[in-house]
Amino acid sequence: MSKAIRIHANGGPEVLAYENADPGQPGEGQILIRHTAIGLNFIDVYYRSGLYPPPGGFPLIPGGEAAGVVLALGTGVDWLKPGDRIAYAVNVGAYAEQRVIAADRVVKVPDGISDEQAAAMMLKGMTAEYLLRRTFPVKAGDTILYHAAAGGVGLILGQWAKHLGATVIGTASSAEKIELARAHGFDHVINYKEQDFVAGVAALTGGKKCDVVYDSVGADTFPASLDCLRPLGMFVSFGQSSGPIAPFSMSLLAQKGSLYATRPTLFVYNARREDLVKSAEALFDVVKSGAVGIKINQRYALKDAAKAQADLEARKTTGTTILIP
Repeated sequence: MSKAIRIHANGGPEVLAYENADPGQPGEGQILIRHTAIGLNFIDVYYRSGLYPPPGGFPLIPGGEAAGVVLALGTGVDWLKPGDRIAYAVNVGAYAEQRVIAADRVVKVPDGISDEQAAAMMLKGMTAEYLLRRTFPVKAGDTILYHAAAGGVGLILGQWAKHLGATVIGTASSAEKIELARAHGFDHVINYKEQDFVAGVAALTGGKKCDVVYDSVGADTFPASLDCLRPLGMFVSFGQSSGPIAPFSMSLLAQKGSLYATRPTLFVYNARREDLVKSAEALFDVVKSGAVGIKINQRYALKDAAKAQADLEARKTTGTTILIP
C-alpha cells in the first residue's frame, strides 16, 4: 500500500499524519506516478494552518511540487510512456509515494537535470521565472529588491536576476543567510534585524530606490516595501510568510509615487499548458547552462514532514528542502 501525509483538520505540524493512501488508477487524461523526490514550500504550511482553504476539503494531501516516474497511463495520453521521468508544480497532493495527476500538468525532465533537482525547483523556479520574465520583465540595468533572499525562491531568483544583468538587493535575518544570498547572485544583502531596510536601500541606490520589489513576507515588510520603490515602480506581493497584508487604500500607491501593485500566482500564470511548458523549459535551460545552480540544503524522509514544516516555519532551513519517499 502506498503511503502519504494527510491532514484531517487544520492545525500545527502535528496534524500531518503518515497514513496508507491508495492513489487509485488513472482515468482519461491522467497518469499514475511514483514520486522519487518532493519539494517543501511555505504554501504547504498555508494549507495546513488554514490560511488558505484546502482545495477539495479534508482529508488533504499537501505538497505542490515533485518529480517521479510514470507508472501507468490513462486513456488519451499519448505523449508519455511508463518509465518517463516527469516533474510538476500544482496546488496540493505531492506528499505521497504515489499519486494520480492530470497529464497536462506535468513536464518531462530532460537529461542533465536530476529528479532531486527537478523536485526542488519546479514551484520555486517557475515562480522565479514568471516574476522575473513576465510580472515585471527584468532587464540589464534594473535594480530589484527581494525579501527573504536566503529562501528557496530567493536563491534561484537572485542568480537568475544577476544573469539578466540586474543589480540585486536582498534582505535576510542572519549573517549565515546573508552569506548564502551573496553566494547566489545578490549584490547587496541587508540584515533587516539590525538595519532599517528602507534606509539601507536608499543608501545603496543613492536615493534612486528600486524598479521592483518582490515580497513574499507580507505583513512584516508592508508598507515599508513601497518606500523602496522609485516613482512608477512595481510592488509584487506573491506570499505572506509573516501573515497577510492588511487592506489598504489605493491612494497610498499615489502618495508613494504612482506605484503599481500586483498579487500574482504561479497557477494563473501557468494555467495554459503552453505557458507551463515555456516556463519549465526556460527554467531547465537556465539551470543546464550553469547560470542558476540548484543546491538542496535539507533532506527529510516523507514520514518526517511534520519536522520539516516545523523547521521551515522556525526559519531553521535555508534555500531548498526536499522530502524523500
